[in-house]
Amino acid sequence: MIRRRLKGMGVALITPFNEDGSVDYDSLIRLVEYQVQNGTDFLCVLGTTAETPTLTAEEKKKIKELVIERVNGRIPILLGISSNCTQTVVDTLKNDDFTGVDAVLVAVPYYNKPSQEGIYQHYKAIAEATKLPVVLYNVPGRTGVNMTAATTLRLARDFENIVAIKEASGDITQMDDIIKNKPENFDVISGDDGITFPLITLGAVGVISVIGNAFPREFSRMTRLALAGDYSSALDIHHKFTELFKLLFVDGNPAGVKAMLNMMGMIKNRLRLPLVPTRITTFEEMRRILDELKIKC
Repeated sequence: MIRRRLKGMGVALITPFNEDGSVDYDSLIRLVEYQVQNGTDFLCVLGTTAETPTLTAEEKKKIKELVIERVNGRIPILLGISSNCTQTVVDTLKNDDFTGVDAVLVAVPYYNKPSQEGIYQHYKAIAEATKLPVVLYNVPGRTGVNMTAATTLRLARDFENIVAIKEASGDITQMDDIIKNKPENFDVISGDDGITFPLITLGAVGVISVIGNAFPREFSRMTRLALAGDYSSALDIHHKFTELFKLLFVDGNPAGVKAMLNMMGMIKNRLRLPLVPTRITTFEEMRRILDELKIKC
């Protein structure tokens, strides 16, 4: 169904801002090209890391169109269209233009805290509203409710166009249960950089990465090595980034990766409220680690 499988290292693309708080579209274009030229396998556009809740409808439309135009079919595009209102997602699928979009990413409804049956019915309505491939997104740390393995597997079996899940529950046992019992045409994708390596050894097909914004070449290589079964080489790269994984989220996402990109001279270190940049102590600790890794910034 999907033209190209969402496998390997996808990147949850950030939204760069100018000093006045407006979207920095020039930096966004450079970031997209940086990703395509350095091994990123697909882009996740307008997800959590993009600070999507703070973007206007017009900004989201322009970002989507700009990324699609710049990518020009070179790698797949996964577009975030999450809402805690089912009808809003359904209306978006029925009315918006999805030309150039390969699949949509839809998070478990947040704040409402639906039951497992409510989660199932949410995704059922979405799957029936589109022919596009749908990727589930389970991130209970943000949504306030966990989608169980049983619900995930029920959706995977019942709807052909529900093709994968971005799993960020942090529960390895739950993820392994999904991998072990899933249909053949359904994939598990890591939603957490730090557990990508172990999850691939269990049977996941890749990651939607935050750190890949800054280090697409290195992290995509780790992912490909792990997928190829070269666990020793992949583990070496994984361990090099272990400290950075922790620092990425200590002051919230995407504050950490935006600080890294700022050190590399790629963007301004700006976020939109209620998010703020990393603390100076975190910033300097990141710089120390990057210097030790001999990554130019």
